[in-house]
Amino acid sequence: MLAFENDYSRAAHPAILEALERTSENLYSGYGSDEICASAKERIKAACGSPDADVWFLVGGTQANQVVIDAITPAWAGVVAVESGHPNVHEAGAIEYAGHKVLTLPHHNGLMDARELDDYCATFYADANHEHMVFPGCVYISLPTEYGTMYTKAELEALAAVAHKYDMPLFVDGARLGYGLTATGCDITLSDLAAIADVFYIGGTKVGAMFGEAVVFTRGNTPKHFLTLIKQHGALLAKGWLLGLQFDTLFTDDLYLRIARNANVAADCIRAALREKGYTLTFDAPTNQIFVTLDRPTIERLERDVRLGFMEKADDTHTVMRICTSWSTTDEQVDQLIALL
Repeated sequence: MLAFENDYSRAAHPAILEALERTSENLYSGYGSDEICASAKERIKAACGSPDADVWFLVGGTQANQVVIDAITPAWAGVVAVESGHPNVHEAGAIEYAGHKVLTLPHHNGLMDARELDDYCATFYADANHEHMVFPGCVYISLPTEYGTMYTKAELEALAAVAHKYDMPLFVDGARLGYGLTATGCDITLSDLAAIADVFYIGGTKVGAMFGEAVVFTRGNTPKHFLTLIKQHGALLAKGWLLGLQFDTLFTDDLYLRIARNANVAADCIRAALREKGYTLTFDAPTNQIFVTLDRPTIERLERDVRLGFMEKADDTHTVMRICTSWSTTDEQVDQLIALL
């Protein structure tokens, strides 16, 4: 079976496995207080062009979202996200479980519109009874979005301006950040993101690491006792150097972006084949996630040989399915999938 259902089916990039084997006999301090984590943090800060940034290593994406949102959102407030946003759909109520309501806006192929965010906040504060309501306390977006679409630099800046107008931090979920930054047409760099967002994370789980995400507070603006909050949420790894080692490897010789680019090249080839063969692309997305609207017979035919991801029902006879490439997708796998199409 070919596997195109997600971008985290392979254990880790060989360079990470080699680094783990090379250091397996060494002893390190716990909870990220070791020299490898310190090195990885410096590499990430350099890549971001943010010497004053704070970097924290967490074990996974849902934990990163829950911990960060809980840390930056007042107790009386919620997080503003689009309806398709990960905290609202695929995190089992983790944000609400931590005490913060998810306040949703309509999405536009996964994207949040800055004017709609402004209107939402203005309407909230215009209500004389807003003290009895859940305040908008922070803004959450993902880059790329859950539909593989991308914000432009101008759109990110507009969202940040509105968020700051209403005294809210902008938090960017970067679970697939590498695939976004290396997508065709992307006009955002890691340094740009660090300059615009108040906090974001660099996804490792889906971009070459065995597990782990690197949370970056961009201006030394980490909330008080953040390490304690990480532990309180069950997201602090005792063997923290295993996280640091992976990011130290990924941010050596530009490995993170180099392997991410591989996924986008593979996805571009598949997208071109889909268009040539007359398939219906659901979204015009430039990253490693391809969404295609298929009828049931086509899905059944393809799934005899390839694992695809389910996204949503399009209508009574069609379903939106996801084809997902990754850092480890090979040319041979792409050719085999195109032949099946």
